[in-house]
Amino acid sequence: MQIPLSVQGSGCLYLHGFLSSPASEKAQQMLALFDTHPELGEIRAPFIHFDPQDAIALAEAELLSLKQRHERVWIVGSSLGGFYATYLAEKHQVPAVLINPAVRPFELFRHYLGEHTHYHTGETYLLEAHHLTQLEALNTAAITSPEQLLLLLQTADETLDYRHAAELYRACPAWLEGGGDHSFQRFMARIPEILGHLSRCWTR
Repeated sequence: MQIPLSVQGSGCLYLHGFLSSPASEKAQQMLALFDTHPELGEIRAPFIHFDPQDAIALAEAELLSLKQRHERVWIVGSSLGGFYATYLAEKHQVPAVLINPAVRPFELFRHYLGEHTHYHTGETYLLEAHHLTQLEALNTAAITSPEQLLLLLQTADETLDYRHAAELYRACPAWLEGGGDHSFQRFMARIPEILGHLSRCWTR
């Protein structure tokens, strides 16, 4: 795979989804991509806290650290990570790739208050009303820099209604694909589109 010169030497922040971890398939695929193509630069895939306030603080600290080390930085966010990525991309004006992103999760999660077991660690967390308040404080009601955000969406997402993301990100460049699932099948096949998006963002 040819890595565009404009994308080389960049810093990437990968944000996983709710109750997921850096051990998830897409996170591991992204880490492997940077391992196979070291000319891409540096990637960080931190373990995102269950508590939204702690999660965004950690993610923002990682992003700012990357910005100190690299002239060009970008974010990849999946599901709830896509919600966080949108907030950070808009706040810091950096490109982002959003994979089946959660939209208004503070509304969705009202139906899931209570105990949850982490998929990878087995730890138990308690989702409470104050977590929804924290999420709502991070909500991006309207996209101000749509050209910076690339939306990757599959219509058979069994967890989130894809139409919500299609509406919020309607002005953004997008890959909308029928079928698939919440994990976004064949994610690595979309790497050329991701690199092309970044190249366009950085060569305007």
